[in-house]
Amino acid sequence: MTSIRQFVWRCVLTFGFLACPWVGIAAAESPAVSPTQEQLEFFEKEVRPLLAEHCYSCHSTKSKKLQAGLRVDSLAAMLRGGDSGEAVVPGDVDGSLLIEAVRYDSYEMPPKGKLPEQDIATLERWVEIGAPWPHEDAPEEAATRPEFDLEQRSQDHWVWQPIRSPQPPAVKNKSWPRQPLDHFVLHRLEQAGLEPSADADRSALLRRVSFDLIGLPPTPEQAERFLGDKSPQAMERLVDELLDSPHFGERWGRHWLDLVRYAESRGHEFDNDAPNAFQYRDYIIRALNADVSYDQLIREHIAGDLLEQPRTNPDEGFNESILGTGFWFLGEWVHSPVDILKDESDRFDNMIDVMSKAFLGVTVSCARCHDHKFDAISTADYYSLTGFLQGSDYRQVRFESIQHNRKIADALSAIDAKYRDSVRQLLADRQLTPSTSELSPNEPIASDLAAAIVVDYGTISSAQYHQDGFLFGDRPQQVGQPIVAMRDDKPVIEFSTAAAATSDPFWNGLQSVSEKGMNSRNKLANLPRSGRTLRTPTFELTDGNVACLVQGAGHVVACVDSHRLIAGPLHGETIKAIKPTDDWVQLNLNRYVGHRLHLEFTPDENAQLEVSLITQGASKPIRKRLQKRQQSIAAGVEKMASRAGDILADELSEIARLWSQERSQLQSQIMHRSRLAMAMLDGTGEDASIYIRGNSSKPGEVEPRHFLTAISGDDPMEIRSGSGRRELAEHINDPGNPLTPRVIVNRIWHHLIGRGIVPTTDDFGVLGQRPTHPDLLDHLATQFRHDGQSLKRLIRLIVLSRTYRMSSHTDEAALAADPKNQLFHHRPPKRLEGEVIRDALLSISGALDPTQFGEPIPIHLTAFMDGRGRPGRSGPLDGERRRSIYTSVRRNFLSPFMLTFDTPVPFSTMGRRNVSNVPAQALILMNDPLVVELAGQWAERAISLHSSRQPRIRWMYASAFARQPTDKELAIADAFLDSQREARQVDPDDAELWGDFAHALINTKEFIFLR
Repeated sequence: MTSIRQFVWRCVLTFGFLACPWVGIAAAESPAVSPTQEQLEFFEKEVRPLLAEHCYSCHSTKSKKLQAGLRVDSLAAMLRGGDSGEAVVPGDVDGSLLIEAVRYDSYEMPPKGKLPEQDIATLERWVEIGAPWPHEDAPEEAATRPEFDLEQRSQDHWVWQPIRSPQPPAVKNKSWPRQPLDHFVLHRLEQAGLEPSADADRSALLRRVSFDLIGLPPTPEQAERFLGDKSPQAMERLVDELLDSPHFGERWGRHWLDLVRYAESRGHEFDNDAPNAFQYRDYIIRALNADVSYDQLIREHIAGDLLEQPRTNPDEGFNESILGTGFWFLGEWVHSPVDILKDESDRFDNMIDVMSKAFLGVTVSCARCHDHKFDAISTADYYSLTGFLQGSDYRQVRFESIQHNRKIADALSAIDAKYRDSVRQLLADRQLTPSTSELSPNEPIASDLAAAIVVDYGTISSAQYHQDGFLFGDRPQQVGQPIVAMRDDKPVIEFSTAAAATSDPFWNGLQSVSEKGMNSRNKLANLPRSGRTLRTPTFELTDGNVACLVQGAGHVVACVDSHRLIAGPLHGETIKAIKPTDDWVQLNLNRYVGHRLHLEFTPDENAQLEVSLITQGASKPIRKRLQKRQQSIAAGVEKMASRAGDILADELSEIARLWSQERSQLQSQIMHRSRLAMAMLDGTGEDASIYIRGNSSKPGEVEPRHFLTAISGDDPMEIRSGSGRRELAEHINDPGNPLTPRVIVNRIWHHLIGRGIVPTTDDFGVLGQRPTHPDLLDHLATQFRHDGQSLKRLIRLIVLSRTYRMSSHTDEAALAADPKNQLFHHRPPKRLEGEVIRDALLSISGALDPTQFGEPIPIHLTAFMDGRGRPGRSGPLDGERRRSIYTSVRRNFLSPFMLTFDTPVPFSTMGRRNVSNVPAQALILMNDPLVVELAGQWAERAISLHSSRQPRIRWMYASAFARQPTDKELAIADAFLDSQREARQVDPDDAELWGDFAHALINTKEFIFLR
């Protein structure tokens, strides 16, 4: 809402001083309405020079390109503001974006370096006295900024339009196409007067499809078999064999991990562990090998923890679906952030950025501070999506046992309900049912007591009863509820004396198996929380004095703004031990007043914990009155229990025996041991506030949760319960959403053909590039849907096309007509990624260990990899001979080899890797110790397999290039070996001699490029 002061200034600037109806108010509030001579002199001498020197180059009518739509060369322009709102609010220093920016509180202006403190103070003083500015003609407007019109933008840009089902166009060369998709490519070529390049030779095709599908070179035996198979079905048989290979998931899993910024550490200072992140990596490999449909894959990523029928592992029976939600939490985390709410907004921003780019191909995060400058995405859209995250939590889930133990928990609830009913019926038959007055105080709870209570487990609804695991039952215990307990090793019937969430000893002995961490400073890491934690509803902290009425032993954690990396000097007060002697446990949370939080309670191992009430702002007298009230209730229960025990001792004893017996039989079926993985836990459903200019300290209106307005409208989403992520997943998968299928088929095309139909694979928006073949894109998207959204079928379709088989050779005329190959007239040579180069070296040397899955192999640390957070141990040089996907990805200690070959730093979605050609790549292939070592092992393998030179050379060429050497290459190899042998005076079978030859082959372009 526009303030009075802002309205007055606009009136003054628009109509003049006398025309403003509130001139008296304006004059009283802001001296700048009639600036004094001293104020104007201060502006001209101190302020205008600062603006001219540091701001005009980007924010004036003289700017070559006006940045952020903001001009600062007139007061009118500053009051009108730019993309993020008004720059100056006269008289309001802290409310002025200009001051916020020069302080580096949000934006950082000037971007080249912060102004000296005295200059910042000058600008603050200028705003404080009302932003005086002399009367002058405003500079001529450079251009009028267009209004944000979401509907018009969605109509104007191709990506928001429905997917069509175009028929393959007619082509002149009817013998060339092998698939319908070939018609679309050939049609465009014929329109341009071009012809597709010839088919690649069979050895090049073999190597291409092998690396594309499984990321490994074909063996000499595979090459001999394929090259000798002249049947028309040879390629189909090869492709099906590769698609069925367990290595398929490893190859395509690496592509997917680029999208979700996969890493096993948090980055920033100390590079803390992201525990058990590798379980997500293994999940992706298994899902791709199993060809899980893409819509199911999305469903599992967005809301896999909420699926009523989760997908289970066919061999071990564990919940696969829940593992998909781990992708949300693969980002960077900061320990000890001073501004904890800003830290949450930064984490949410990264989560939204990754989700929207990976699945939708649009840059939703660009709307964090203002409506998207180019695309049909509003700030309201952005914050509607953050609401889904506010209602969700992080946990380490016991994924192996959760499905099995859920059935145990359901059976336990049925047993307990049956025997509770038996006890109640027995009491009723003997007319011993307690009266309401016996189980509650006579008077209603006083208003001052009620006002202090945040959570009361006597009245909490089932929708608000959340826990990780099953320890606290399906609902809180109610006052007077029959329970079976053990006293002196005998089962007895007791009656609960308080309404409370109570952990059940039935679940004692749970064991959680976690990754052996490299660098964990998190104070929460050693608490036995997984599958054993009660979560309260979320509430806003209005008073830092939080107290919990409890019994038992354990810990309580205040999770403020979803911050969980408690590893430094701040936020230690959010963790408090609960001792058996405690009744009220107090937390001093004054630091967090005004923030959102919930509490998490975890009993100590083999201990019991009961949570009755949570209060905030309750004084000691109020807590005493609440406790006295509880004691009064307990006394009534004990009186009733004593009367029942005297009259029904034998009957209750028999019920207790049968009850305990059934529980014991069921308890023996618990799966106590389980591995852990990162996953989501649903919490309190919440809508998020829009942060003004993206500033978390300036919340605006609440935006109900909904999907992107351009696709689904902006009506609040109908949400059954909780966060609403189930409904969000269905909107992403909705057939009316044109983004999802287009994005994924474009990604597949990019990886197989070398460039996407939309070259900017992660940005289909206005700033991205338009599709070169829009009809082809929609054809593939339509076919993808018809084929059940099978990724393997889509890959098979493309790989068996004539377009895929094109040679990398072309002629000058074609290059002149289509220099960027936008029409796909040939297949450009493709450089292998760093991971694939390393895996190829392991494969040809015979060193590759094909073992799949498991904890990451520690990164090999060189002497130059140093700094805070350096892993505690270095991995072996050869990475235990495992594929590169199993090597640990530490954000602050990435492999120099991989970085040299453009492996992305895991910050956000990277669907298209950079491909550079720099001297460091040649140097690392010549000098890297692992390359030299594997070259030697390859040579030793060749010597052991072949006793003479010519067969040995031929085998090495077949291993490296899937082809036989030419006569010229044989002659060059002979000359090299002869000259080196004579110079060194060594045996013809000398391992070092052949190692140098192997190293020379590795350093050829053909080894790291696909023809």
